Amino acid sequence: MKNIEINTHSSIRIEGEKTLYFDPFRIEEKPLDADIIFITHDHYDHWDLPSVLNICKEGTRIIAPKSSESAILEKRIRGVTYMFLNPNEELDIDHIKIRTIPAYNLSKPFHPKANSWLGYIVTMDGVSYYVAGDTDCTEELLKVKADVAFLPVGGKYTMDYKEAATAISQMDVKRAIPTHYGSIVGSLDEGKKFREELKKLRPSIQVELKI
Repeated sequence: MKNIEINTHSSIRIEGEKTLYFDPFRIEEKPLDADIIFITHDHYDHWDLPSVLNICKEGTRIIAPKSSESAILEKRIRGVTYMFLNPNEELDIDHIKIRTIPAYNLSKPFHPKANSWLGYIVTMDGVSYYVAGDTDCTEELLKVKADVAFLPVGGKYTMDYKEAATAISQMDVKRAIPTHYGSIVGSLDEGKKFREELKKLRPSIQVELKI
């Protein structure tokens, strides 16, 4: 899909009726074009203030977990509107449908369920995108239905490529795009490994590598 870019790691840009960013990270240019910025949690590789400043414009909306409110508002950006959400909320903004999905580790300590961090299902131009955030294969994740799913595959802090492929194979999705590898954690080969693993499990799901 030509309207999707991954800058690096989990930094996603989707262009359509609106320009959407998820977890902007290491964005050095200044496009100043973000209509809505979605933050899954406030770890430095997902809430990167210099990158956010490089994409914000007058009227940009930032959507983030309620539990990250104090960290994100520590340096409030002029001209930006903020909205803080909990898991399992639904809303519409400027014809964009948004649903929040819990994102957490099952046994690892890095992303506790109690933190109420988020993944997002965002529907724009008739296409639904699921950005999982930093998560393991949870019961909430397996119930997701989406046209395009972005899942972390780098391991250590999240699922590895085998766990992610197994998860996607059980989900109601049409396309899969692996994230969270090739930079901070996981080699550049993790995406290819994910694609090959999913091909064995459920070849009908199309995999696109954007990193």
